[in-house]
Amino acid sequence: MDRGDDLSTRADVEAEPPAGRKFTFPSALTVLVVVTLAVWALAFLVPPGVYDRNEDGAPVQGTYHRVDSDQSFVDRLNDLFLSPVNGLYGVQDAETGVVGPDLAGELYGSAGVFLFVLAIGAFITVVFATGALDRGIGRLAHRLRDRGALLIAGVMLVFSLLGTVEGFAEETLGFYGLIIPLMLALGYDRMVATGTIILGAGIGVLCSTVNPFATGVASSAADISLGDGIVLRAVMWVVLTAVTIAYVIRYANRVRRNPERSLSGFLPGDREHNAAEPPELTRLHQVVLVLVALVFAFMIFSVVPWAGALTGDAEATPYGFELGWSFPQLAALFLVAAVLVGVVARFGEQKLSSTIIQGAADFISPALVIVLARGVTVIMNNSQITDTVLHSIEGAVSGTSSALFAVFVFLVNLPLAFLIPSTSGHATLAMPILAPLADFAGVSRAVVVTAWQAASGWMNLWVPTTAVTIGGVALAKIGYDRYLRFVWPLLAVMAVLICGFVALGAVWT
Repeated sequence: MDRGDDLSTRADVEAEPPAGRKFTFPSALTVLVVVTLAVWALAFLVPPGVYDRNEDGAPVQGTYHRVDSDQSFVDRLNDLFLSPVNGLYGVQDAETGVVGPDLAGELYGSAGVFLFVLAIGAFITVVFATGALDRGIGRLAHRLRDRGALLIAGVMLVFSLLGTVEGFAEETLGFYGLIIPLMLALGYDRMVATGTIILGAGIGVLCSTVNPFATGVASSAADISLGDGIVLRAVMWVVLTAVTIAYVIRYANRVRRNPERSLSGFLPGDREHNAAEPPELTRLHQVVLVLVALVFAFMIFSVVPWAGALTGDAEATPYGFELGWSFPQLAALFLVAAVLVGVVARFGEQKLSSTIIQGAADFISPALVIVLARGVTVIMNNSQITDTVLHSIEGAVSGTSSALFAVFVFLVNLPLAFLIPSTSGHATLAMPILAPLADFAGVSRAVVVTAWQAASGWMNLWVPTTAVTIGGVALAKIGYDRYLRFVWPLLAVMAVLICGFVALGAVWT
């Protein structure tokens, strides 16, 4: 999953910094603790203010006004102390708007998303425990071993598809031992293998369609459906995936024709490398892979607002077959699917139970990141500075066209993605500000979600603060500086295409 610094134990171990390195970028949890303290302190300096709200609870442009805060220092200290609790199950009072764990009103915390992350973690861990996904990708790569360009395209397409639907990223660290020998045996270099893996999964995450850790969390924070904006994101995924595959194949063909043009060079023995054939898929593995495909296909079906997607009218009356599922139903779906896969794989009660528990445990980090990030928004809400921040940004973008606004959202999130490498934490922090801002600009909130996740995904293709990148180049035994030389032209092209897509989406919607 693409979770920024929210890494599984396996990814952390494989991406340990070199010995003697004095500084490592702090984890997402540490960053959010610092952000929490900083926002709490700034709340004493930022003047409180509010917008008038319409019947849907959205702020009305032009109605911002200052208010007097009735919070004492003890109240503010209590908000800081309870911020993680409020981030999980804080309830917002309907009259005062204050959030607290013992109030009556509407759930403000992220309990639904929290449980969903644990559920999908359990499901993915059970699937990996069967060995079906690893072996399936291995068999695909080996079957295409005599057709180099097709091999690159096939592996990248599979990784990209997994990235766009379920955030497949850190899991790619386990495939270097398979992909590198295959690429070397075909006359390519280690950079081809690295680009195939990092860029294949990364472009899928950048163009997430229903990725729960990016699109899902951001859509929840923006108070829209997971399926809103899926048409634009799907078109982006097709185009950017094709461009990325073509870029890697172009480099691969150049190296094959002239090995001297390799950016990574060759280690001793690389030119004599032979790839071993992975084991055949068993009937069990085939059944598990079919089940995984069906589960994710059903997830997409259950969340897409089909009437709006097919007619282009966001207010269209839903068709009778639409399910309109959200995080509670999806959490239940993945828990049931985890049990089903375990039963099909004949794990037995003890192994299935322990694997589900281990899966939930491995994903507790991104779940806690969401909770901490939501706790920051509670502090801003209770101190009544959220609307003040929104008002200050409103002034900066007022008068801009919808297309320029969408590009602005992409650009402003680039530094935020570096400072908060967790996609889920970044989304939970940014969306309460950016989503209402989209209302002021007359832009669909779904476009803001798309621009935000594109910024996060673009940064995660190269920043050295994620195990996917720094761990990948370490496993491939190539220099990080050489990887940057390889990828920067593609990053430039992607940035232009992304700006074009979000601008078009803002005008179109």
